[in-house]
Amino acid sequence: MSTFEQFNLPKSLQKAVDLLGLTNPTPIQIKSFPVILSGRDVMGIAQTGTGKTFAYLLPILKQWKFQDTETPRVVIIVPTRELVVQVAEEVQKLTQFMSVRTIGVFGGVNINTQKKAVYEGVDILVGTPGRIMDLALDGVIRFDALQKLIIDEFDEILNQGFRFQVTSILSMLKNKRQNILFSATMTDEVDEMLDEYFDFPEEVSLAPSGTPLEKIEQIGYFVPNFLTKINLIIELLNDEKFERVLLFVNNKKTADLLSTKLEEFFPEQFGVIHSNKSQNYRLNTMASFQRGEIRGIVTTDVMARGLDISDISHVINVEFPEIPEQYVHRIGRTGRADKSGIALSLISPKEEEIQIEAEMLMDKEIEILELPKNIEISEKLLEFEKEKKKVKFLLKRPKLEGGSAFQEKSEKNKKVNLGGPGKRNPRKSAPRNREVERKRAAKKKKK
Repeated sequence: MSTFEQFNLPKSLQKAVDLLGLTNPTPIQIKSFPVILSGRDVMGIAQTGTGKTFAYLLPILKQWKFQDTETPRVVIIVPTRELVVQVAEEVQKLTQFMSVRTIGVFGGVNINTQKKAVYEGVDILVGTPGRIMDLALDGVIRFDALQKLIIDEFDEILNQGFRFQVTSILSMLKNKRQNILFSATMTDEVDEMLDEYFDFPEEVSLAPSGTPLEKIEQIGYFVPNFLTKINLIIELLNDEKFERVLLFVNNKKTADLLSTKLEEFFPEQFGVIHSNKSQNYRLNTMASFQRGEIRGIVTTDVMARGLDISDISHVINVEFPEIPEQYVHRIGRTGRADKSGIALSLISPKEEEIQIEAEMLMDKEIEILELPKNIEISEKLLEFEKEKKKVKFLLKRPKLEGGSAFQEKSEKNKKVNLGGPGKRNPRKSAPRNREVERKRAAKKKKK
């Protein structure tokens, strides 16, 4: 079995790895290490939860040498604020016996505080695309000494609409550098960016896009509507086996709705995280969950990618995700680090089509169970579940009132201008009706 000893890490780095209790590298770490070490551009395809962060950090830190510079030598771009905090913490853990200054920057907090931190000097900068671009445009971040650019969860960065910010950052980078990109899926958009900005990247692939982790049991229920889903969730959560749970929904409104309902039945046991919650609230909720102070979190896809929360027993898709690949990222929150997990999906009639697409992507079927007989089936549909009726609007032109001058102008505007190029060259003027077209076609046929 492989160990970290085979990487021949410097003593300061190996000591940090040992202190973290890590002994065996993951497959993506083993595959990536020599390629990143070579200095070539790298394109890594790997699922979430496979150890990607250490896969790029270890070879970079193995080559680390002190340089007298105040500007970042390594920039790591990630899609979310939570991921900035997590990756920055991972860097700090690995560099605790090294002289490396690490800063995380993201939106939603005072930019002046971050400017001050950057001015004091930084070696490794971790940030979201928008905040890095803002700081660079303000002249706070310079890329003069940049040696490595890492873009992690690249497909999710593009999904969130940060293409402009990423391309803006890339256009600011002039020096020769190593580009390292990791993505869970290989989309056409990812491919286009690689062609434009990367220099013949070597691909390191761990598993085909959409392959689920084998240790996850996937089951589902067909449920007629959202209120019945809530009834089923309450029944399921009465079982103590659901000890560390992530409940995924598709938007902030349904997250708040479900959270309010769970608070009635399970007071102070479940938190809620989505983009409307403040940064401190989100981080505190995650920390409470990690420490076991709360039993679960209701969240949108903001938590489906990259975040490393240990020992999640169940992932519940209260709403089936709108993109098949996102289903794989969600269920990847459980069954991590060689532990088994359960992914449970509540599928409404409207969601069955996307469920089939996800099954085709994985080449694996979700096992459908019968609804427990004691579950109350609600007849009521919430507003977002109702079919939107198409309403035809008959537009009536209002009668305009005006004096004689207005009436005269209106009459003038009715006249058709037959002058101009069309008059000088009748062949170029458009036919005025179908009869003219028909006659011309008949004439051509005679000839």
